[in-house]
Amino acid sequence: MSIKVAVVTGSNKGIGLAIVRALCKQYQGDVYITARDVGRGQEAVKSLASEGLKTQFHQLDINDQKSITTAAAYFKEKYGGVDVLINNAGIAFKAADTAPFAVQAEVTLKTNFFATRDMLTHFLPLIKAGGRVVNVSSFVGARTLNNCDAALQQRFRSEDITEEELSGLMEQFVAQAKKGEHKKGGWPESAYGTSKTGLTVLSMIHARRLSKERPSDGILVNACCPGWVRTDMAGDKAPKSPDEGAITPVYLALLPPGATEPHGKFVSDKEVQPW
Repeated sequence: MSIKVAVVTGSNKGIGLAIVRALCKQYQGDVYITARDVGRGQEAVKSLASEGLKTQFHQLDINDQKSITTAAAYFKEKYGGVDVLINNAGIAFKAADTAPFAVQAEVTLKTNFFATRDMLTHFLPLIKAGGRVVNVSSFVGARTLNNCDAALQQRFRSEDITEEELSGLMEQFVAQAKKGEHKKGGWPESAYGTSKTGLTVLSMIHARRLSKERPSDGILVNACCPGWVRTDMAGDKAPKSPDEGAITPVYLALLPPGATEPHGKFVSDKEVQPW
């Protein structure tokens, strides 16, 4: 019987670390902390060990293609693939940040959308039958969707949007933001929200594709909102603790064998949300 494995990106702190903590207590298999920085990742392993929880570490910088392919090769060789993938790594500029919107758009989309897309390109083929893929998105993405113009909303809600079209729209947003023309193009004033709109739609595209290409494998792919959580990124005024923020991602990661839904949905507080 091969050992099962769960991989969580950006998990040396915050919600990611809380997700790993919960999986260590509930998941029958190896659980991997991954992080850009090896030292921080190993510190996180030690901090969980001090709680009596055993986890492992592998370096993974989602903004670095070589790092992604190296990690993918490792999990394929050691485990024959991946059973649970939680794409948690992401960034957000603080409200008070003075970086120009053009910079915020490019940097935010690069990590939250394009780098996560690269992760999925290399890791989706490794997801084993019965696997679970959870992309940590945000309610800000849903709110941003409602602030796009009607044509964009229609495409983002469409069942025939492709990954290529979606990526093109994300590139268009960055290009227009650089020229200061994004509002004219029908986009709202939120780089973070746009990146998470893109990630949620990408989750839906991948879910449809897997249902078509691997119909008997029972893989479930979903996007979720952990809620507003007290982290370095979201600040200390947020109502939820990281452990509370981990509840929905972990729920989706541990959907029981044979479950057929949710799949290709946006989930918050363990409930499917309208899109």
